[in-house]
Amino acid sequence: MARARVRGELRFLLNGEDVALADVGPDETLLDYLRLRRSLRGTKEGCAEGDCGACTVLVGKLTAGKLVYESVNACIRFLGSLDGCHVVTIEHLRGADGGLHPVQQAMIDFHGSQCGFCTPGFVMSLYALWMRSASPSTAAIEKALQGNLCRCTGYEAIVRAAQAVSRYGETAKDPLAAERRKVTARLSALKDGLRVEIGEGARRLVVPASVDDLASVLDKSPNATIVAGSTDVGLWVTKHMRDISPVVFIGGLDGLRAMSMEKGVITIGAGVTYSEAFALLAKRIPPLGPLLDRIGGEQVRNMGTIGGNIANGSPIGDTPPPLIALGASLTLRKGRKRRTIPLESYFIAYGKQDRQPGEFVEAVHVPVPAKGSHFAVHKVTKRRDEDITATLGAFHLALAKDGTVASIRIAYGGMAATPKRARAVEAALTGKPWTEATVDAALAAYDIDFTPLTDMRASAEYRQLAAKNLLRRFLAETAGGKAPLTVGRQEAA
Repeated sequence: MARARVRGELRFLLNGEDVALADVGPDETLLDYLRLRRSLRGTKEGCAEGDCGACTVLVGKLTAGKLVYESVNACIRFLGSLDGCHVVTIEHLRGADGGLHPVQQAMIDFHGSQCGFCTPGFVMSLYALWMRSASPSTAAIEKALQGNLCRCTGYEAIVRAAQAVSRYGETAKDPLAAERRKVTARLSALKDGLRVEIGEGARRLVVPASVDDLASVLDKSPNATIVAGSTDVGLWVTKHMRDISPVVFIGGLDGLRAMSMEKGVITIGAGVTYSEAFALLAKRIPPLGPLLDRIGGEQVRNMGTIGGNIANGSPIGDTPPPLIALGASLTLRKGRKRRTIPLESYFIAYGKQDRQPGEFVEAVHVPVPAKGSHFAVHKVTKRRDEDITATLGAFHLALAKDGTVASIRIAYGGMAATPKRARAVEAALTGKPWTEATVDAALAAYDIDFTPLTDMRASAEYRQLAAKNLLRRFLAETAGGKAPLTVGRQEAA
């Protein structure tokens, strides 16, 4: 590989200003930079883990030459991930006439704020939504606000404000819309094709110039921490005070952000975020749509990547179980060499994955379920939105013409030290009639497959019972009877 050309500073736009930083720590967060270095204190720290949304800002990035703004959590977003981006904080908002922005005025008029601590975060989330949709539905508003918590106002006033924003202004006249062409040109100019390296020794951050450059960097620094969306690694720093240096930031690599479909298999680059993957996955594999909608809040989905969710090997990661049930495979790369393995074999034990030093996840390949087969995924949590899994079950069933089980793949998260197949349960079902009696008889096999733990999210007994009941639910959904429904707030109202 040719020797990379190196730049010794990060370059990005902050509101209307060009920023070039040569003194950046590998674990320095955007929130700390905004508040401590720039005195932009409208962005607040509430939870420091990406849950409350008080730190919400917008980050604009070029995707296939198009400028896209997304809400993100500044508390767990590292500065090193912002090279070539446009950061927009609450201080930059203004109306077309220079006064209050339409979102801000609507929040005032509809009494969407009391103590005001969380208000800037709500405004930024609603701003991102308004730019996408001038007249959003109530469901779209609630989805956009999944990652914003308010302790005192209640959400009805905020929803009413969101519904009224377009009475106060037009999206086409919004300053970010009016400046879009100029900002696009400025960001394009920042893409100089150079690797960014800042710091020395362990206190070093690297932003590779390309995927090939990433392979070269990891070949020389095989134990570096790879950061894609930082929705997990961010908490290593803010909550666990871990030293993650040196750090290699990969979220901006276009070569890891591609998606394609060929011969019934969807290939997803390791840097594709949940938000970016949603449209394709929800269309081709519909049960994955509702699952993705429940991963964190909008800010987390805009940052977190499917590749990162797999690579970190968490036993409660939401995407591995359904992808295992679908028979997905994983491409890993080290230097110029690649290998592709079944996804389920990647997970060896708690904290141990089949990934060698210097090797990285490059892509995941997901077969689309065959016509006539049945696929479902169900997530059990204490609260519906923005919560971590207690247990998650994924089921992929093909029936023979006589109604017996031709094949079935069942995978769970939260039931073992890794995402895991329920192989004994599968064996107990295969070749048998797909009936309540067959399922009831197979439930005993759960005690062979799983010995779950008790923790703050659920007891072992609850997890085991819930896992069995998810199989019963899948039977009800596929055996011609009346399936249980997931009732949302709108349907229940």
